[in-house]
Amino acid sequence: MSVEKLREIICQSDNIVFFGGAGVSTESGIPDFRSANGLYNEKTDSTYSPEEILSHTFFMKHTDKFYEFYKSKMIYKDAKPNNAHIALAKLEEEGKLKAVITQNVDGLHQLAGSKMVLELHGSIHRNYCMNCHKAFQLSYILEASQVPKCDDCGGIVKPDVVLYEEALDSDVLEASLEYISKADVLIVGGTSLSVYPASGLVSYYRGNKLVLINKTQTPYDVRANLILRESIGEVLSKACMK
Repeated sequence: MSVEKLREIICQSDNIVFFGGAGVSTESGIPDFRSANGLYNEKTDSTYSPEEILSHTFFMKHTDKFYEFYKSKMIYKDAKPNNAHIALAKLEEEGKLKAVITQNVDGLHQLAGSKMVLELHGSIHRNYCMNCHKAFQLSYILEASQVPKCDDCGGIVKPDVVLYEEALDSDVLEASLEYISKADVLIVGGTSLSVYPASGLVSYYRGNKLVLINKTQTPYDVRANLILRESIGEVLSKACMK
């Protein structure tokens, strides 16, 4: 019944914005962070926690250890878009979805065909020299046997992902606020809405069609007009079927 209701909401709107988190990509085989089987609950031999390793301080002090973790736990180069990514790309193509705002760094929305994707936490597919700012593709990072260094100036190459202690890109944040505040329908999926400042974006939504698709409760459940606890890929593919 809830999926039918979502289908009705989608049919009646051409100003939809989607805001998604790690749960959008779990069906592509990429683990999330905070669930029981998530990255932060994995047992490791390291004396450092994943949160510590994924911080700016750690990157600067222990770049080699950062890259060991990053290349083994954060990059899934063979991952493919799932039904959620595909359904959202289709909605955009139909002119109904105005933007995808994502906390993910995997690039799967673009791989599925989405054009307007705002990446709050950056992307593993963009990398740059911290010294001369030369850009590098993901393959350059993966092929480096040690810490990747710029082939022009020798500077350290850093992934364009937002680490703990780093600020979000102000332009991406501003554009996200703009899309959310003007949206008729806001669909939020695969996120616990517990990480700030990204989760605070939902509070800028002014409409009355807030849809939450998440397997667990979120702080915004009380504000939602529709809540679905099923698989996000299944829900979106069914709701977007004509």
